[in-house]
Amino acid sequence: MDIQPGPAKPPLKILLCSPRGFCAGVVRAIDAVERALAKFGPPVYVRHEIVHNRYVVEALKAKGAIFVEELEEVPDTSAPVIFSAHGVAKSVSAEAVGRKLLAIDATCPLVTKVHREAEIHWRRGRRILLVGHSGHPEVVGTMGQLPPGAVMLVESVTAVEKLQLDDEANLAYVTQTTLSLDDSREIIEALTRRFPHIVGPHKEDICYATTNRQAAVKQVAPHVDAVIVVGSPNSSNSQRLREVAERAGAPAQLVQGRGEIDWRLFGGIRTLGITAGASAPEVLVEEIMDAFSERFDIVVETVSAADEHVSFPLPKELRAGVSATTLRPEDTAEHRHGRLHTGR
Repeated sequence: MDIQPGPAKPPLKILLCSPRGFCAGVVRAIDAVERALAKFGPPVYVRHEIVHNRYVVEALKAKGAIFVEELEEVPDTSAPVIFSAHGVAKSVSAEAVGRKLLAIDATCPLVTKVHREAEIHWRRGRRILLVGHSGHPEVVGTMGQLPPGAVMLVESVTAVEKLQLDDEANLAYVTQTTLSLDDSREIIEALTRRFPHIVGPHKEDICYATTNRQAAVKQVAPHVDAVIVVGSPNSSNSQRLREVAERAGAPAQLVQGRGEIDWRLFGGIRTLGITAGASAPEVLVEEIMDAFSERFDIVVETVSAADEHVSFPLPKELRAGVSATTLRPEDTAEHRHGRLHTGR
C-alpha cells in the first residue's frame, strides 16, 4: 500500500540572534554553584535565584542546591552559602560574617563595578542617583552598598523632572546593568540636562551582554513578522529584549519554554526572530526551534551583532588549590563587605 505524504508544512525563515543566551557573569554564577556542590557536597545554599531562569534553578535544585530568599532561612551550618549574580547589600554580607557562614560571593563582576563606583562617589561627598527598576535584586543590592538615603532611585524621565534635591552641585549617577539602552539613554540625557554638573561612570554601566543582545534584536526585528525571546518573566534583561523588539516594529513574546508559545500569534508568519536573555540556556532555544520545525519547514540564518570572548574567574573559594580549611576570613569577599559595612 502506498503511503500518501502529508500536507506540506508552510515555509518559515528563522533569524537567530547572536549573541544570545548566557553571558560571562551567568556562566560564572552557575559554575560557582556546581563547583561548590562538587567540592563540598550537597547541600549548597543559594540566596535568591542564582540567575533568573527557572530551568537553571530547577536543574541546580536536582543536584542539591537549596534556594532561599533570606539568610535567616539558612540553618547554622558548615555548608556554603552562595550569593546570586545580582549582588547583595552589605548588611547581608555582614550577617553572613556574623554567623560565621561560609559565604561565597557570585556577584557578577560588572555589578560589583557599579557597587564600587557608587561607594567612590559617596566617599567624595556626592549624592548618588541610581537609574534602575524598583525592587529588582540588583537595584536592592546596589542601594544597600551605602547608608540609607545616600542613593536615590530614578526610574523614568518623569521622575527626573520631579526630583527635589538639597545640593544639585554634588551629584553622580550609576545604572542597573540590564536596562534598555534606549530607556537609560533618555533618562541619562534628562539627568544631564537638569543637572549639568552630574558625574557619570567612566565606562557605561550597562553590561556588554545587555548591549550586544539588544543590538542583535534591533538588527533582526525590522525583517521578521514576530520575535520570540527565550527567558523568564522576572529576568530584567529578557524583558528588555522583548521591549526592544516591539519598539523596532516586531510583535514579541517572552517564553520560558515551548509549552508557553501562543501559537495564535504565529499562525501566518513567514519570518521569525529568536533570541534569548542572558540567563537562558541554549537548550531552551533549541527546544523552541524544534517546536517550530514540527509545524513549519524552517530555514535558519544567524544574524550576528558582536563577537563575545568575555570570561570571569570563579570566586576565590572555589578555585583549584584553595581549600575551605586554608581560607582565612580576610580572604573572602564577604568579609571585606562586612568590614566596609561596619567601618573597620
